[in-house]
Amino acid sequence: MLADFGAQVIKIETSHHLDTLRLGTPYAEGVPGPNRSGYYAAYNAGKLSMALNLKIPAAGRVLQKLIEVSDVLVEANVPGVIERLGFGYDRVHNWNPRMVMASHSLQGRFGPRSAHRGYGQLAGAVTGWYDLTGLEGEEPVGPYSAYTDFISWPFLSSAILVALEMREVTGQGQYIDQAQVESSLQFLTPALLDLQANGRTLSRRGNHESYAVPNNTFACSGDDDRWIAITVRTDSEWRSLCYVLSSEQLRNGDRWSTFAARRSGETELDEVIGGLTKNWDAFALEDALQQHGVPAGVVARASDLLADSQLAHRAFFRHLSHPEIGRHSVHSQAFRMAGIDTGPAFAAPTLGEHTYAICRDILCISEEDIAELTAEGVFE
Repeated sequence: MLADFGAQVIKIETSHHLDTLRLGTPYAEGVPGPNRSGYYAAYNAGKLSMALNLKIPAAGRVLQKLIEVSDVLVEANVPGVIERLGFGYDRVHNWNPRMVMASHSLQGRFGPRSAHRGYGQLAGAVTGWYDLTGLEGEEPVGPYSAYTDFISWPFLSSAILVALEMREVTGQGQYIDQAQVESSLQFLTPALLDLQANGRTLSRRGNHESYAVPNNTFACSGDDDRWIAITVRTDSEWRSLCYVLSSEQLRNGDRWSTFAARRSGETELDEVIGGLTKNWDAFALEDALQQHGVPAGVVARASDLLADSQLAHRAFFRHLSHPEIGRHSVHSQAFRMAGIDTGPAFAAPTLGEHTYAICRDILCISEEDIAELTAEGVFE
């Protein structure tokens, strides 16, 4: 996010212990390689890459020089790792009192479970998300991928900006300790409040919601597994749904005319609606329902998103060139600001791509010293 708005972001990594995303699929043309991951490309566009093997003492001295001239240091290791490497906040602050340092870990740096290891999938379970996602009476399925990874980083970006603002007033840096679990719990507030206020424990119930009936995904026509999501919150929206689907079965009588009636027979109602939507093209039904004020949307695929006219109008996808991946698309930011062209400005880096330039242009290390450090294996 910071890189997209013009910050110079340098990613410190090493070939001896690859960033997990460099090993993540999909690979360009299906060929594995540390510089061929589409997953890595999506989340590292606009960054520079510096290869440093921090197990070599001389590499630590190079990183110290970089810390001395930087504004922000972000690390996402298990608590204790950064200290063992020699870059705890006390030392960092001594080298650069204006440095803002942020540590992002699963459950924070202190407390009885601070040392727990885990990825976003584990955090999704620990925070309760897995207990909420799935069909009623069946096993948890969990939200997509490492869900908490995706929703926790905006909090850290905000904290970094606040710390930089504080620095303008105090002249001093700041240490930020972020717990991914706590960041993710922010989005479970309704369930937590329902338990405290009403004594109800929310658990798996598929797509059903207390405020809307129907609220589900329904199969559409064709043999390509097309679905549409429909949400009806009011009696007016219900009448519009009936009109678009042209169903006498839904319109006649009082059986489904009230919210309470629809709620009591929700399972049967979903089956009836599903029998009607299967005769519709998903995109045509989305358009018809939207025109009549019914919230509805096709269950989109990646190919649909890349061809989406609204996203194209807002230039959401940026088309970049990469030496191994080739021409590809990555997402930009979800907001626009007058007078600012958000990035990313260039594709994700190959491993260590900018090491030499950073040493020469930012750290002012001589050619002779760069050659010596290279021979020692520092830049691997």
